[in-house]
Amino acid sequence: MPDVLARITTEPIDPVEVNAAVAGPENGATVLFTGVVRNLDNGQIVTGLEYRSHPDAERFLYDCCRGVAQQFGLSVAAVHRVGTLRVGDLALVTSVAAPHRADAFTVSKLFVDRIKVCVPIWKHQSFADGTVEWVGAPTSNLDAPAS
Repeated sequence: MPDVLARITTEPIDPVEVNAAVAGPENGATVLFTGVVRNLDNGQIVTGLEYRSHPDAERFLYDCCRGVAQQFGLSVAAVHRVGTLRVGDLALVTSVAAPHRADAFTVSKLFVDRIKVCVPIWKHQSFADGTVEWVGAPTSNLDAPAS
């Protein structure tokens, strides 16, 4: 099976480490994706952001990575940060390695989209106008996703 790296962390993410996890002499391309905390969301100024995860989120992330690796026969890596983040921090870093660039680009997009759907990580945003919102959280018990 191709190489897989899947990790949830509270520490800053090193994109070089994530990319190195999939690079190899058989691959002519690696596509590195960095998901960065932005200062605006839907036209509102973001003043605070926290990611919370289900206790088994890392297992879900591993299963997602393994599934993509098996489906496409490519090495993949993903590290998602949880906790309090600031604008400019890396929240998600993924890398996909393939013999050819077209496959690496195609699978990279699919991979990030799949992580967003399959891994139970929720974003709690605070805005300059005093409002807050959960993104991706289940609709019941929004006040207390597991940390």
